[in-house]
Amino acid sequence: MTGRPTGRPLVPAYLSTGGVARPSRPHLERLSVLARSDEPLPAGLPAAELALLDTLEGGSLAVVEAAALLRLPFSAVRVLAADLVDRDLVLARAPIPPAERFDPDLLKRVADGLRALKHRT
Repeated sequence: MTGRPTGRPLVPAYLSTGGVARPSRPHLERLSVLARSDEPLPAGLPAAELALLDTLEGGSLAVVEAAALLRLPFSAVRVLAADLVDRDLVLARAPIPPAERFDPDLLKRVADGLRALKHRT
């Protein structure tokens, strides 16, 4: 028997969130970092939330990475993650800001200084 061809999933994404359309924590972005906390799992968690917790078992992931691994839309994973953060089962951290651009003049002065030192010796 062959697997199901790629395409639309059999279960709509809104069913994975239990019909909830908006996350309780609107600050979760695509690059927010999720990590599993050490809290014990309560009984009766929905299957989609358990799948997200299993995905986070190996380490931290961005929300968009977890969505890709679970093959769920970002918006659905955002709702699931917000619910798990509310239950203290997942820790969420703001995305890492991009590094500042280097100053090319400073690098040129450092390179000139190193060349000057090289020619002295």
